[in-house]
Amino acid sequence: MASLYERARAKELKAPMKEAPLAGTRPLRPPQGAGPVRSPEEEAFRERVKARIVEEVDDEALRRAEAGDDSAVREKIAAVLREEGASPLVLGRLAEELRAELLGYGPIQALLDDPTVDEIMVNGARDVFVERAGHIQRAPVSFASDEQVLQLIERIVAPLGRRIDEASPMVDARLPDGSRVNAIIPPLALDGPVLTIRKFARDPFTIDDLVRFGTLTPQIAECLRGCVEARLNILVSGSTGSGKTTTLNVLSSFIPESERIVTIEDAAELQLRQEHVVRLETRPPNLEGKGAVTVRDLVRNALRMRPDRIVVGEVRGGEALDMLQAMNTGHDGSLTTVHANSPRDALARLETMVMMAGLELPIRAIREQLASAIDLIVHQSRLRDGSRRIVAVTEVQGMEGDVIVLQDVFRFHQTGFHDGKVEGRFRATGIRPRFSERLAALGIALPASLFEGV
Repeated sequence: MASLYERARAKELKAPMKEAPLAGTRPLRPPQGAGPVRSPEEEAFRERVKARIVEEVDDEALRRAEAGDDSAVREKIAAVLREEGASPLVLGRLAEELRAELLGYGPIQALLDDPTVDEIMVNGARDVFVERAGHIQRAPVSFASDEQVLQLIERIVAPLGRRIDEASPMVDARLPDGSRVNAIIPPLALDGPVLTIRKFARDPFTIDDLVRFGTLTPQIAECLRGCVEARLNILVSGSTGSGKTTTLNVLSSFIPESERIVTIEDAAELQLRQEHVVRLETRPPNLEGKGAVTVRDLVRNALRMRPDRIVVGEVRGGEALDMLQAMNTGHDGSLTTVHANSPRDALARLETMVMMAGLELPIRAIREQLASAIDLIVHQSRLRDGSRRIVAVTEVQGMEGDVIVLQDVFRFHQTGFHDGKVEGRFRATGIRPRFSERLAALGIALPASLFEGV
């Protein structure tokens, strides 16, 4: 019977040993704006209570807690706290802290439960930050020690068959809800273990949500819907945290129900609602350094799975070549993302990635592949006020000499910055894109006024 994570450490909890400081870490300092630092007596009381709970919670209560009903565990925590003499002033707070630590993710559980938090950043025990609405701020929580942070990281990665230690000090993982986790520990992280969690939206955003947020306009949304339905190959580009995956997820929602979709990701984040979806995820090497399955391996395999659409969460290396070849050999309507600072930079990044595939291809041949494979680039940015906007919708029109011709269809023009908010508007460039004829031939009519510049 599976038990509380701490049950396996019951002897340590009953007779805690003083841990030697991690090599390369700094002494803990009082947190600024974090929760109160407990005295040694308070910490000893808390550890004694936790040890009792770990020992006394029965298997039936654990089964119910794992199924989502933690009422019995809550009652046991409250009962033990009362028996140990906890005052009414601290009983409620301590009970919630212990519940989070024994059943959840300790000090950061409340942040994981907070729907306004997009990202959690633990920079050692005392420095915890969150991102809300595009702004980073210190969180009012802290860990008791770097060892507690390490235990949390271990708790996250152990069920996935992963490890993190001095021999393997970096790890990517995900929580059961799909939230993406990255951890790095000493000796690579000089100031203590670092944990970064990008939260997974329980209810995926829709195109109406993005319009409401100001990410794009209804006119751009109508255009992008038509492009997906017409099976254009679309590349979503942008910087870290600009919302590329969210936009990719929304674009994927326009794929018709009748089509077979294969998604390929490093860490599964996409939430497609169609009925016929095959989800593939990469696998890191095992403890012996073997058995890794890369995005490139999965893209190659996906071509044998009779996909109507291939959706790659992000291209980072040689898989770019396989993706381009797929787009050029009948797998129209494919979607992917890339880190880049502009549409032109996105193509330059892809050029570099194709070279990483190990084939000695001339630059012109690579660019011809790019120009024929990619139809549209949707570029997204996180602006100064933290808002995320699609700042360019750009058509790839082909080659002129050795240069790929790009033509903006829509752009976001910033006009000012007032009261902490970016001011601006989306504008059509006034040039009717070539893909509009392809859409019209398929019966997807976009009004001419959609592309009229102002």
